[in-house]
Parts: sequence; structure tokens; C-alpha cells
Amino acid sequence: MLNKRFHIKTMGCQMNEYDSDFLAQSLIQNGFSPEKDIHRADLILINTCVVRAKPEQKAYSFLGRMANLKETNPELVVGMIGCLAQMKGKELMKRFPLVDFVMGPRELGRILEIVKDIYDRRQRVVATGLSVAPPPPVKRTGYFRNQTSGFISIMEGCNNFCSYCIVPYVRGREYSRAPKDILDEARYLLSEGMREITLLGQNVNSYAWKDENTWNFASLLDAVTDLHDLHRLRFTTSHPKDLSEDLLACFRNMDKLAGHIHLPFQAGSNRILKLMHRGYTREEYLENIDKLRMSKDNIAITSDVMVGFPGETEEDFQFTLDLMQQVEFDSLFSFKYSDRDGTPAAKMPDKISEGVKVSRLKRLQTLQNSITLKKNRNLEGRQLTVLVEGTSKKGGQLTGRTGSNKVVNFDGNPGMVGTLVEVAIEAAYLNSLKGQVIEH
Repeated sequence: MLNKRFHIKTMGCQMNEYDSDFLAQSLIQNGFSPEKDIHRADLILINTCVVRAKPEQKAYSFLGRMANLKETNPELVVGMIGCLAQMKGKELMKRFPLVDFVMGPRELGRILEIVKDIYDRRQRVVATGLSVAPPPPVKRTGYFRNQTSGFISIMEGCNNFCSYCIVPYVRGREYSRAPKDILDEARYLLSEGMREITLLGQNVNSYAWKDENTWNFASLLDAVTDLHDLHRLRFTTSHPKDLSEDLLACFRNMDKLAGHIHLPFQAGSNRILKLMHRGYTREEYLENIDKLRMSKDNIAITSDVMVGFPGETEEDFQFTLDLMQQVEFDSLFSFKYSDRDGTPAAKMPDKISEGVKVSRLKRLQTLQNSITLKKNRNLEGRQLTVLVEGTSKKGGQLTGRTGSNKVVNFDGNPGMVGTLVEVAIEAAYLNSLKGQVIEH
């Protein structure tokens, strides 16, 4: 299979990005070459999330465009990877004859075996087992050497079973990785020049491992922050009902732990939170916010929120807006509820019309934009520490992020990439800050 070229299309969350990186490394280290032009690829992998409807629809659209490529090149191998593959499985194979195989998240370690089998026998494959452990990490290669920030998956799956969420059904139950494997992977990323690491999991606060020691998430954070050459550590995502005193202490005591937490609240109404099976009340969520802000000065708090959950009234929606005004999130990932087949919420009555969902989402986003802009403008005139990541999207400047996850653009030289610099903030916009380096 030498000299084969692959292209990976990733749609969805950071977990998907991490999985795509695993697949890329596995292929590269076995004779494949990455190819940006899908028309020249011998192997095309589509890796997509299924938590919301939009990535799923994008994946179907992308597959539709692959039909002409397959007709032109019958030897082309097309694989659907990730949560959508896990959920739809054989249905995808029937709907899209061009797909040669589907592979769920727990089966990624079999990528070479399956691709080889398809090239040798031209037989279609469905690999969607959930009983297997997540695949082991692979070594990075020079192809990714220019990155300054990397991801490490510390656990897979979820045990919460929120009524709207498909994750436990497509990624399985919680399974933590051994601390030694995580630390080895972190050391390798740092040796490759990365200076910031983000630990990933559906609910990182549930991390648990027992060897000669008993590990929880806080003890893992302590071990990772002790690594030489690490400038900054992040994590996502933490469930509000599992926010522990140990984690609060980490924010107080660990200088390398970024002053930012992503803590999804989903809805501000206790009635809706109960229907969602979230396991906390709005009052408990607000208490968590107070604890976080007492643990870390100027901690940035971002969140997820949805509108239009079945049965959501205007009063329920107002509770959500009220919670946003009380907390003043730095930013929000906001979206409309969509049925996910197989979840309890999909069978609930009193569905909200599309028009109402669109209207509520627009009102919510207008409010959040005003909050975000206000908070960003409060940073004007301040000096912030920025980890330089590379050049800005528009070019001509360097770009990086603060510990609070704010994007900062500024003039500088390429030698600053991968270092921490002090930047004076001169102007603030909705999605970024503009500054000037005052120390290097």
C-alpha cells in the first residue's frame, strides 16, 4: 500500500480533530502520504460528529459530491469515520454505495487492517464495536511539527445519558486511559515543539485510574503541569454536576493551568434542565460560577446552550437569558435543538417550531454578542500574556491566545512562535483583540 495518498475531511468537535490526527499519523507511518486535493487522493476519510444535525447534513452533502470522483476513479476508497458512522452503520452503506467502509470511534486502531482488506479484496466493511478500548496513541511525525498546540484524549465515552445527547450511544461508556500513556504522549508533543496541550474527554472530571496509585482528574493535571517545556494546559469538557473541590484547587494553585473553563449549562430553566436529565439546577450552576471566580481571578467562562428543547416555553427561554446576564459568559456555543434518533428527547411531545427556534437563537446570540464585546473592551489598556501560535488568518501579523482563550493579533517576528510574550491590548473586537508586544 505504499505511495497511496489520503485526504481526511473533519467536521465537528475537538475529539474529531484528535481522532483525525490519530488516523493521519497511523497512515503516514505506514507509507501513505497526506493529500490536500481530494481529486488526487487514493483514500478519502470523512470524520464527522453527530451531536447536532448540521455536521451530519454537511457529511451527507460531501458524500454526494464524492460520487463523481468514484465514477472517475473506481479504485478510490471512501470511508466514513466517527460518531455518524457509529450511529448509522449499515444504513450509510445502503444509502451511499460509494462508501467502502464505516468505522466507529472505538475501532480506529483497525484502520490499516481494514484499508488493506478493502484494497486486497474490495469487500465493504462495517466496524462499529463499542466493547473495545480506545486505540493507543501513535507518535507524531514532522508533518505536524509546526503546531504549537496539541490535543490529548484522556478518556472516551460518557455515562451521563442526557436526554438529548447521542454521545453515550455512539462513543460508549466512560473509559479512562492510563496516566503513563497520557504523560508519554504529552512528553512527545513537547519534544516536537508544542507548548500548549489540551486534555480532551466527554466529561474530563470523571477521569479515574488505579494502578499503584489512585488517580483522579486533579492528580492527572498535577502530573501534566509538572512536565518541562509545557507553557500552558487546557481541558474540555467538564460537566457542571461534577465540578469538584479538587479542580477548584487546581485553578488556585497551578500557574500553567489556563484561566479558562468551558462549562456547558444548556438551559436556564430548572424545568427544562430536569427534562434534559442534566443533574443540576440553575441555582447550583450559578453557585459553581461563584466558586470558580473565587478560585481564579479573571477566569474566563465559556459554555454551551441550546434553544427550542421540546416543551420550552417563552418563560423557560427568559430564564436562559437571565442566567446569561447574571454570569456574563466570555463566549457561547449556541445552537437549535434537533432530534437525535435513539435519544429520549426525540420521542418527547411538544416540539418547538423551526420559526420559534430561529427567533430565540437570534435573540440569544444578540445578547451574547453584546456581553462578549463589552468584556473584550474591558481588556483595552491591559497587559496580557500571549502564547504565539503563528500568523493571523489575514496575514501580515502574528496571532496567539491568552490564558483566557482570547485571540490576539499583533506585529512581531516569526521567531516568537511558540513563546510567551507580553502584549498591550490596544483595541477589542467581537472575536479578537489587537495589541502591541511590550516584552519578549
